[in-house]
Amino acid sequence: MDATFASAKKGGFFVGPAKPGKGTEIVAITAGNSLPLGVSFESASPAECRLVVAVLAGCFPNHLPERLIGDKAYDSDALNEQMSEYGVEIISPNWSNCKQKPEGGRPPRRYRRCWKVERLFAWMPNYRRLLTQWEHHIEHFLGFVQLACLMMLLRYF
Repeated sequence: MDATFASAKKGGFFVGPAKPGKGTEIVAITAGNSLPLGVSFESASPAECRLVVAVLAGCFPNHLPERLIGDKAYDSDALNEQMSEYGVEIISPNWSNCKQKPEGGRPPRRYRRCWKVERLFAWMPNYRRLLTQWEHHIEHFLGFVQLACLMMLLRYF
């Protein structure tokens, strides 16, 4: 899982301020072959670790994955406790102020697979409509994101 930033030049719903400007964050969960399993987005203001539950609820209604691999943005004690209630293990590198350091403080070995979600975000600029959110209504932008994900899936199969 990871998130990327899409700037929103005209503003609109679900648009919030961030360091690069105003825009939305597209959060995606991918399979091992970099194909999207679930996509959600939110304003760019909240932290990425707060958006995980919404993505999981939208893409896995019955069966949750055993583990999720994310970057340092997902290293949160609150998120680890919340996901442990669902039986999901979060694998991410540690911040320096983390209380629970798995594997003796070493970087997790499974984190080497994090490039797979980055490859999905590398494919997204092939669909120019996703780079900048020109739509004022968020439903239209969601449709374009889902259409791009469907085209990626159809291209694979």
